[in-house]
Amino acid sequence: MAVEVKPHSLFPEIYWATLEDGSRRLATKNFALGKNVYGERLIKHNRVEYRLWDPFRSKLAAAILKGLETVPIRSQHKVLYLGAASGTTASHVSDIVGERGHVYCIEFAPRAIRELVNNVCAFRPNMSPILADARLPERYSTLLEKVDDIYCDIAQPEQAKILADNADLFLVRGGWIMLAIKSQSIDVTEEPSIVYKREIDILMARGFRVKEAIRLEPYDKAHAMVVARYNV
Repeated sequence: MAVEVKPHSLFPEIYWATLEDGSRRLATKNFALGKNVYGERLIKHNRVEYRLWDPFRSKLAAAILKGLETVPIRSQHKVLYLGAASGTTASHVSDIVGERGHVYCIEFAPRAIRELVNNVCAFRPNMSPILADARLPERYSTLLEKVDDIYCDIAQPEQAKILADNADLFLVRGGWIMLAIKSQSIDVTEEPSIVYKREIDILMARGFRVKEAIRLEPYDKAHAMVVARYNV
């Protein structure tokens, strides 16, 4: 059986790949031809190269497989990515936004940003690595423009607040956010569902209208993905 690739029915620039054994995997078109980022398999279909998208390595892929109905990130969008780490999910976001889009990658850890620069951004002109602390968005405000979406995946106690502070500076009115809540980074003693509700309440108090919230087990323990719209 040959590899087949078909567009996802809900999300532009996201695809279903059916492999030789009949299994189905998420995929994105590879913006950096011939290059993978985290050991993911590259496949070709109709002369187009795709990257398989591992839900155990990417919370965005996990959320899609768990039935997420809203992925606001689109082709040509400008995205602020808080907590880009070494670029696993950020590189798939780069694939989605394409040549006319841009991903501004905020990362605090020097080792992670070195890997991001050398292994990912060097081959992807639509990504800008920024060594900075997401808790202090005013310090990198001169390096950014207004963005259509913010994706946040940070190991900090005040995840919703940090995202909202960045949104106040950078997110267009009516823009969207995706927040991967890590409950154990906020409070290891609290039941995750209580932590999720507390973070969602903070978002709502800061002007967000929450569209979806979905837990990410079995791909990520004690994690949830929240999708919300800003200032509408």
